[in-house]
Amino acid sequence: MRFANPQYFLLLIPAIVFFFLFIRRWIGKEAVLRFSSVSLVKEAGAKRAAFGRLFQGMLRLLSVVFLILAIARPQTSTGEEKTTEFVVDIMIALDVSGSMATLDFHPDNRLAAAKLEARHFVEARGHDRIGLVVFAGQSVTQCPLTVDRGAILALLDKVQLGMLEDGTAIGLGLANAVNRLKDSQAKSKVIILLTDGINNAGEIDPLTAADLAKQFGIRVYTIGVGKEGQAILPIQDPRFGTRLLKVETRIDEKSLSDISRRTGGLYFRAQDERALREIFKEIDRLEKTEIKVETYTHYDERYFWFLWPAFFILLFEIVWTNLVRVKIP
Repeated sequence: MRFANPQYFLLLIPAIVFFFLFIRRWIGKEAVLRFSSVSLVKEAGAKRAAFGRLFQGMLRLLSVVFLILAIARPQTSTGEEKTTEFVVDIMIALDVSGSMATLDFHPDNRLAAAKLEARHFVEARGHDRIGLVVFAGQSVTQCPLTVDRGAILALLDKVQLGMLEDGTAIGLGLANAVNRLKDSQAKSKVIILLTDGINNAGEIDPLTAADLAKQFGIRVYTIGVGKEGQAILPIQDPRFGTRLLKVETRIDEKSLSDISRRTGGLYFRAQDERALREIFKEIDRLEKTEIKVETYTHYDERYFWFLWPAFFILLFEIVWTNLVRVKIP
Protein backbone atom coordinates (compact mmCIF):
# COMPACT_ATOMS: atom_id res chain seq x y z
CA MET A 1 0.00 0.00 0.00
CA ARG A 2 1.10 3.57 -0.67
CA PHE A 3 -0.17 7.09 0.08
CA ALA A 4 -0.64 9.31 -2.99
CA ASN A 5 -0.54 12.56 -0.92
CA PRO A 6 1.86 11.90 1.97
CA GLN A 7 2.33 15.65 2.56
CA TYR A 8 -0.95 15.64 4.50
CA PHE A 9 0.83 13.72 7.27
CA LEU A 10 2.20 17.12 8.34
CA LEU A 11 -1.28 17.81 9.70
CA LEU A 12 -0.54 15.26 12.43
CA ILE A 13 1.78 17.78 14.08
CA PRO A 14 -0.91 20.42 14.86
CA ALA A 15 -3.34 17.63 15.74
CA ILE A 16 -0.98 16.29 18.41
CA VAL A 17 -0.24 19.84 19.66
CA PHE A 18 -3.95 20.60 20.04
CA PHE A 19 -4.41 17.28 21.85
CA PHE A 20 -1.83 18.19 24.48
CA LEU A 21 -3.26 21.71 24.82
CA PHE A 22 -6.68 20.19 25.33
CA ILE A 23 -5.38 17.84 28.02
CA ARG A 24 -3.41 20.58 29.72
CA ARG A 25 -6.45 22.83 29.80
CA TRP A 26 -8.86 20.34 31.29
CA ILE A 27 -6.84 17.87 33.33
CA GLY A 28 -5.85 19.29 36.68
CA LYS A 29 -8.10 22.34 36.32
CA GLU A 30 -9.60 23.41 39.63
CA ALA A 31 -13.29 22.76 40.13
CA VAL A 32 -15.63 25.69 39.77
CA LEU A 33 -17.73 24.52 42.73
CA ARG A 34 -16.19 23.51 46.03
CA PHE A 35 -17.65 20.76 48.16
CA SER A 36 -16.95 20.03 51.79
CA SER A 37 -17.14 16.37 50.83
CA VAL A 38 -17.34 14.58 47.49
CA SER A 39 -18.58 11.33 48.98
CA LEU A 40 -22.13 12.06 47.90
CA VAL A 41 -20.97 12.69 44.33
CA LYS A 42 -18.99 9.45 44.26
CA GLU A 43 -21.93 7.52 45.64
CA ALA A 44 -24.06 8.97 42.89
CA GLY A 45 -21.79 7.23 40.35
CA ALA A 46 -19.87 10.24 39.09
CA LYS A 47 -16.63 9.45 37.28
CA ARG A 48 -13.39 11.30 37.59
CA ALA A 49 -13.32 14.34 35.36
CA ALA A 50 -9.67 13.81 34.54
CA PHE A 51 -10.27 10.38 33.00
CA GLY A 52 -13.33 11.57 31.10
CA ARG A 53 -11.50 14.50 29.55
CA LEU A 54 -8.50 12.33 28.65
CA PHE A 55 -10.69 9.71 27.02
CA GLN A 56 -12.62 12.38 25.12
CA GLY A 57 -9.37 13.96 23.88
CA MET A 58 -7.99 10.61 22.77
CA LEU A 59 -11.15 9.84 20.81
CA ARG A 60 -10.95 13.20 19.03
CA LEU A 61 -7.26 12.75 18.28
CA LEU A 62 -7.86 9.25 16.94
CA SER A 63 -10.67 10.42 14.65
CA VAL A 64 -8.44 13.23 13.33
CA VAL A 65 -5.58 10.79 12.70
CA PHE A 66 -7.86 8.50 10.68
CA LEU A 67 -9.22 11.48 8.78
CA ILE A 68 -5.69 12.60 7.88
CA LEU A 69 -4.84 9.08 6.73
CA ALA A 70 -7.94 9.14 4.53
CA ILE A 71 -7.12 12.47 2.83
CA ALA A 72 -3.53 11.26 2.27
CA ARG A 73 -5.15 8.87 -0.25
CA PRO A 74 -4.07 5.34 0.66
CA GLN A 75 -3.85 3.10 -2.41
CA THR A 76 -3.22 -0.54 -3.12
CA SER A 77 -1.56 -1.63 -6.34
CA THR A 78 -2.11 -4.42 -8.81
CA GLY A 79 0.93 -5.13 -10.97
CA GLU A 80 0.61 -6.30 -14.56
CA GLU A 81 3.38 -7.38 -16.91
CA LYS A 82 3.18 -7.12 -20.67
CA THR A 83 5.77 -9.30 -22.38
CA THR A 84 6.82 -8.68 -25.97
CA GLU A 85 8.85 -11.50 -27.47
CA PHE A 86 10.84 -11.22 -30.68
CA VAL A 87 11.26 -14.93 -31.24
CA VAL A 88 13.36 -16.79 -33.77
CA ASP A 89 11.87 -19.40 -36.09
CA ILE A 90 14.41 -22.18 -36.63
CA MET A 91 14.38 -25.18 -38.95
CA ILE A 92 16.98 -27.90 -38.44
CA ALA A 93 17.85 -29.76 -41.66
CA LEU A 94 19.51 -33.04 -40.70
CA ASP A 95 21.34 -35.40 -43.04
CA VAL A 96 20.30 -39.05 -42.49
CA SER A 97 22.20 -40.58 -45.38
CA GLY A 98 24.12 -43.82 -44.92
CA SER A 99 27.45 -42.07 -44.39
CA MET A 100 26.09 -40.56 -41.15
CA ALA A 101 26.65 -44.04 -39.65
CA THR A 102 30.41 -43.44 -39.74
CA LEU A 103 31.99 -44.21 -36.37
CA ASP A 104 34.15 -41.15 -35.77
CA PHE A 105 32.03 -39.49 -33.07
CA HIS A 106 31.54 -40.50 -29.46
CA PRO A 107 29.64 -42.44 -28.18
CA ASP A 108 28.30 -43.81 -31.46
CA ASN A 109 28.10 -42.45 -34.98
CA ARG A 110 27.71 -39.03 -36.57
CA LEU A 111 23.92 -39.11 -36.59
CA ALA A 112 23.71 -40.04 -32.90
CA ALA A 113 26.05 -37.17 -31.99
CA ALA A 114 24.09 -34.73 -34.17
CA LYS A 115 20.78 -35.77 -32.58
CA LEU A 116 22.20 -35.38 -29.08
CA GLU A 117 23.49 -31.83 -29.68
CA ALA A 118 20.33 -30.87 -31.56
CA ARG A 119 18.34 -32.02 -28.51
CA HIS A 120 20.40 -29.80 -26.21
CA PHE A 121 19.93 -26.89 -28.61
CA VAL A 122 16.13 -27.34 -28.74
CA GLU A 123 15.88 -27.61 -24.96
CA ALA A 124 17.77 -24.33 -24.55
CA ARG A 125 15.48 -22.33 -26.88
CA GLY A 126 12.52 -21.89 -24.56
CA HIS A 127 10.63 -19.19 -26.52
CA ASP A 128 11.29 -20.03 -30.19
CA ARG A 129 9.43 -22.10 -32.72
CA ILE A 130 11.59 -24.95 -34.00
CA GLY A 131 11.00 -27.50 -36.74
CA LEU A 132 12.90 -30.42 -38.23
CA VAL A 133 13.41 -31.71 -41.76
CA VAL A 134 15.52 -34.73 -42.65
CA PHE A 135 17.10 -35.56 -45.96
CA ALA A 136 19.05 -38.28 -47.69
CA GLY A 137 18.17 -39.10 -51.31
CA GLN A 138 14.84 -37.39 -50.57
CA SER A 139 13.63 -34.91 -47.97
CA VAL A 140 10.65 -34.97 -45.61
CA THR A 141 9.39 -32.74 -42.83
CA GLN A 142 9.81 -34.62 -39.58
CA CYS A 143 8.28 -31.83 -37.47
CA PRO A 144 6.79 -28.48 -38.60
CA LEU A 145 7.50 -25.28 -36.65
CA THR A 146 6.26 -25.66 -33.11
CA VAL A 147 6.75 -24.38 -29.57
CA ASP A 148 5.94 -27.84 -28.21
CA ARG A 149 9.35 -29.01 -27.01
CA GLY A 150 8.04 -32.44 -26.10
CA ALA A 151 6.70 -33.04 -29.62
CA ILE A 152 9.83 -32.05 -31.50
CA LEU A 153 12.12 -33.95 -29.13
CA ALA A 154 9.99 -37.09 -29.49
CA LEU A 155 10.12 -36.80 -33.28
CA LEU A 156 13.85 -36.13 -33.16
CA ASP A 157 14.33 -39.39 -31.23
CA LYS A 158 12.56 -41.25 -34.05
CA VAL A 159 15.04 -40.07 -36.67
CA GLN A 160 17.16 -43.01 -37.78
CA LEU A 161 19.38 -44.24 -40.57
CA GLY A 162 17.61 -45.90 -43.46
CA MET A 163 14.34 -43.99 -43.02
CA LEU A 164 14.81 -42.47 -46.50
CA GLU A 165 16.26 -43.61 -49.80
CA ASP A 166 20.04 -43.26 -49.58
CA GLY A 167 21.85 -40.34 -51.12
CA THR A 168 22.70 -36.75 -50.13
CA ALA A 169 20.17 -34.25 -51.49
CA ILE A 170 21.49 -31.12 -49.74
CA GLY A 171 19.67 -28.76 -52.09
CA LEU A 172 16.36 -30.58 -51.63
CA GLY A 173 16.72 -30.64 -47.85
CA LEU A 174 17.52 -26.92 -47.77
CA ALA A 175 14.62 -26.07 -50.08
CA ASN A 176 12.24 -28.07 -47.89
CA ALA A 177 13.37 -26.11 -44.83
CA VAL A 178 12.96 -22.82 -46.73
CA ASN A 179 9.43 -23.81 -47.71
CA ARG A 180 8.59 -24.27 -44.01
CA LEU A 181 9.93 -20.82 -43.13
CA LYS A 182 8.94 -18.66 -46.09
CA ASP A 183 5.57 -17.58 -44.63
CA SER A 184 6.90 -16.98 -41.12
CA GLN A 185 6.35 -13.50 -39.63
CA ALA A 186 9.18 -13.93 -37.11
CA LYS A 187 11.76 -11.19 -36.79
CA SER A 188 14.52 -13.71 -37.45
CA LYS A 189 14.34 -16.89 -39.56
CA VAL A 190 17.15 -19.43 -39.42
CA ILE A 191 18.06 -22.79 -40.91
CA ILE A 192 20.73 -25.03 -39.39
CA LEU A 193 21.83 -27.51 -42.05
CA LEU A 194 23.99 -30.41 -40.96
CA THR A 195 25.56 -32.82 -43.46
CA ASP A 196 28.66 -34.96 -43.93
CA GLY A 197 28.75 -35.29 -47.70
CA ILE A 198 28.45 -33.86 -51.18
CA ASN A 199 25.19 -33.13 -52.97
CA ASN A 200 24.54 -36.15 -55.23
CA ALA A 201 20.76 -36.44 -55.35
CA GLY A 202 17.63 -34.38 -55.73
CA GLU A 203 16.47 -31.97 -58.42
CA ILE A 204 17.48 -28.73 -56.66
CA ASP A 205 21.01 -27.39 -56.64
CA PRO A 206 22.21 -26.29 -53.14
CA LEU A 207 23.14 -22.78 -54.31
CA THR A 208 19.73 -22.37 -55.96
CA ALA A 209 18.12 -23.29 -52.65
CA ALA A 210 20.44 -20.78 -50.94
CA ASP A 211 19.25 -18.01 -53.27
CA LEU A 212 15.69 -18.99 -52.41
CA ALA A 213 16.50 -18.69 -48.70
CA LYS A 214 18.04 -15.27 -49.26
CA GLN A 215 14.92 -14.12 -51.09
CA PHE A 216 12.81 -14.87 -48.03
CA GLY A 217 15.27 -13.33 -45.57
CA ILE A 218 16.39 -16.66 -44.10
CA ARG A 219 19.88 -17.09 -42.64
CA VAL A 220 21.48 -20.50 -43.14
CA TYR A 221 24.13 -21.90 -40.82
CA THR A 222 25.82 -24.93 -42.36
CA ILE A 223 27.76 -27.57 -40.44
CA GLY A 224 30.10 -30.06 -42.07
CA VAL A 225 30.33 -33.19 -39.91
CA GLY A 226 33.21 -35.65 -39.97
CA LYS A 227 36.92 -36.02 -39.28
CA GLU A 228 39.57 -35.43 -41.89
CA GLY A 229 40.89 -38.55 -43.56
CA GLN A 230 39.62 -42.08 -43.12
CA ALA A 231 37.00 -43.36 -40.70
CA ILE A 232 35.16 -46.61 -40.04
CA LEU A 233 31.75 -47.11 -41.65
CA PRO A 234 29.67 -50.19 -40.72
CA ILE A 235 27.64 -51.63 -43.58
CA GLN A 236 25.17 -54.49 -43.70
CA ASP A 237 26.23 -57.36 -45.96
CA PRO A 238 23.41 -59.82 -46.68
CA ARG A 239 25.91 -62.69 -46.73
CA PHE A 240 28.37 -61.79 -43.96
CA GLY A 241 26.34 -59.44 -41.75
CA THR A 242 27.84 -56.20 -40.48
CA ARG A 243 31.15 -55.30 -42.06
CA LEU A 244 33.47 -52.43 -41.15
CA LEU A 245 34.92 -50.46 -44.03
CA LYS A 246 37.42 -47.65 -44.08
CA VAL A 247 35.96 -44.64 -45.88
CA GLU A 248 37.28 -41.20 -46.74
CA THR A 249 35.35 -38.19 -45.42
CA ARG A 250 34.32 -36.02 -48.35
CA ILE A 251 32.48 -32.77 -47.56
CA ASP A 252 31.76 -30.08 -50.13
CA GLU A 253 32.95 -27.30 -47.86
CA LYS A 254 33.00 -24.76 -50.68
CA SER A 255 29.30 -25.20 -51.42
CA LEU A 256 28.39 -25.14 -47.76
CA SER A 257 30.43 -21.96 -47.26
CA ASP A 258 28.75 -20.35 -50.27
CA ILE A 259 25.30 -21.24 -48.94
CA SER A 260 26.04 -19.55 -45.62
CA ARG A 261 27.74 -16.53 -47.18
CA ARG A 262 24.88 -15.85 -49.58
CA THR A 263 22.29 -15.93 -46.78
CA GLY A 264 24.25 -14.05 -44.10
CA GLY A 265 25.01 -17.13 -42.03
CA LEU A 266 28.23 -18.97 -41.19
CA TYR A 267 29.86 -22.28 -42.09
CA PHE A 268 31.29 -24.53 -39.36
CA ARG A 269 33.31 -27.73 -39.45
CA ALA A 270 32.82 -30.28 -36.68
CA GLN A 271 35.42 -33.06 -36.48
CA ASP A 272 34.35 -34.39 -33.10
CA GLU A 273 31.44 -34.24 -30.71
CA ARG A 274 33.02 -31.47 -28.62
CA ALA A 275 33.38 -29.21 -31.67
CA LEU A 276 29.79 -29.97 -32.66
CA ARG A 277 28.61 -28.99 -29.18
CA GLU A 278 30.49 -25.69 -29.34
CA ILE A 279 29.06 -24.95 -32.80
CA PHE A 280 25.50 -25.31 -31.57
CA LYS A 281 26.35 -23.10 -28.59
CA GLU A 282 27.78 -20.47 -30.94
CA ILE A 283 24.65 -20.50 -33.10
CA ASP A 284 22.55 -20.23 -29.95
CA ARG A 285 24.60 -17.19 -28.93
CA LEU A 286 24.31 -15.55 -32.36
CA GLU A 287 20.55 -16.04 -32.61
CA LYS A 288 19.37 -14.67 -29.29
CA THR A 289 15.67 -14.25 -28.63
CA GLU A 290 14.77 -10.73 -27.53
CA ILE A 291 12.22 -10.50 -24.72
CA LYS A 292 10.93 -7.11 -23.62
CA VAL A 293 8.94 -6.93 -20.39
CA GLU A 294 6.92 -3.83 -19.50
CA THR A 295 5.37 -3.53 -16.04
CA TYR A 296 2.14 -1.61 -15.50
CA THR A 297 0.78 -0.82 -12.04
CA HIS A 298 -2.88 -0.03 -11.35
CA TYR A 299 -3.71 1.73 -8.07
CA ASP A 300 -7.06 1.43 -6.27
CA GLU A 301 -8.19 4.12 -3.82
CA ARG A 302 -8.56 2.84 -0.23
CA TYR A 303 -9.41 6.07 1.64
CA PHE A 304 -12.62 4.52 2.97
CA TRP A 305 -10.48 2.14 5.05
CA PHE A 306 -9.73 5.16 7.29
CA LEU A 307 -12.67 7.49 6.57
CA TRP A 308 -15.27 5.17 8.02
CA PRO A 309 -13.32 4.51 11.27
CA ALA A 310 -12.86 8.29 11.66
CA PHE A 311 -16.62 8.81 11.28
CA PHE A 312 -17.58 6.08 13.75
CA ILE A 313 -15.00 7.19 16.34
CA LEU A 314 -16.26 10.78 16.12
CA LEU A 315 -19.85 9.58 16.39
CA PHE A 316 -18.96 7.48 19.42
CA GLU A 317 -17.21 10.46 21.04
CA ILE A 318 -20.32 12.63 20.57
CA VAL A 319 -22.64 9.96 21.99
CA TRP A 320 -20.31 9.18 24.89
CA THR A 321 -19.78 12.85 25.77
CA ASN A 322 -23.43 13.85 25.65
CA LEU A 323 -25.25 10.75 26.82
CA VAL A 324 -22.92 8.52 28.75
CA ARG A 325 -20.46 10.70 30.64
CA VAL A 326 -21.89 12.24 33.81
CA LYS A 327 -21.80 16.03 33.85
CA ILE A 328 -22.16 18.22 36.86
CA PRO A 329 -23.54 21.68 35.94
